[in-house]
Amino acid sequence: MNPTLTTRLANLRARMAATATDLVVIGPSSHMLYLADLSPHGDERPVLLMVSPTFAGFLMPALNVDSARQHTDLPFFPWTDAYGPNAALAELLTATGVTRDAPSIVLDETMRADFALLVLDALPGARRRFTNDTVGYLRSRKDDAEYDALKKSAVLNDAAMAAGFAALRTGITEIEVATVIRDFYKANGATTEFCSVCFGPNGAFPHHHTGSTKLKAGDAVLIDTGARIYGYPSDMTRVGYFGAKPADFDKIHTILDNAVTAAIAAAKPGVQASAVDKAARDVITAAGYGPNFLHRTGHGLGIDIHETPYITATSDSVLEEGMVFSIEPGIYLQGQFGQRLEEIVIIRNGAAEVLSEMPRAAVAVE
Repeated sequence: MNPTLTTRLANLRARMAATATDLVVIGPSSHMLYLADLSPHGDERPVLLMVSPTFAGFLMPALNVDSARQHTDLPFFPWTDAYGPNAALAELLTATGVTRDAPSIVLDETMRADFALLVLDALPGARRRFTNDTVGYLRSRKDDAEYDALKKSAVLNDAAMAAGFAALRTGITEIEVATVIRDFYKANGATTEFCSVCFGPNGAFPHHHTGSTKLKAGDAVLIDTGARIYGYPSDMTRVGYFGAKPADFDKIHTILDNAVTAAIAAAKPGVQASAVDKAARDVITAAGYGPNFLHRTGHGLGIDIHETPYITATSDSVLEEGMVFSIEPGIYLQGQFGQRLEEIVIIRNGAAEVLSEMPRAAVAVE
């Protein structure tokens, strides 16, 4: 087995011991990709990875076995459409050694409900919870290889963002700028995760759908974009303007830059995620724009573009070394423009390190 995957399974078993967990059950998801480097076709046919203190194996549709074998040497318990999965599931559960009385099991919160119910029906006395303190706990703490991949992905995104702003000209549409960015990703071996381009008042919608709006002089521009390369995504937001600078643009930008700076300074090992949210929010509230900050300060980033930890006012998650998350305060002025400045940071060597190398300064395009 891949040494990284061997280590991850060992780490999972250590967390299972620490949390008194008898069995972890994972569906086709990023959790499965993390633990087994396997991302099987997801349909109505049950696919499950089960990990106990002494065993790990897959419930696998027979028609997927040969393909999946290229990615893992863990044992398969195959089943066919003709007979269904129940007998193979029973064999797999026996192999795990889990007791049928009242085991403590962890279920993948992203798996299909019918997959989960299949397991719970087979273990009717199970005490179950989701992956937060096992697989989720491990995934939120990135190792050196993950850091390297995330760093490279962020630096590529810097160049894509610069290409997007460089494409601005009178009459170009949001979609056309997004196409420039997507083409840049493709030319550099990356795949687009998302790309939001917002001209003028459209920037005041935090989740604007990039459309046919044409750029004109005096428009603020907000670009929020990310791609996937080396298995990990990037995510960054920058703002600028085309031609004449909109009224109050610099004022809002300064407030947001100060909010990002405050949040980065607050993000240290042992600090609750809510304190990072508060650090950013306090700057914006003190400047009189508290009601215009419409969302959380950030989200974790790893294999998934959104994962733990979440940087919210109510989060009691405690930051630790290796955690990666966004800091992205925004101020949205309906009918005028919106600004959001977003950095991805990693808690490393006792502080928050920014992965991007692109300055947060507003991009002025004449």
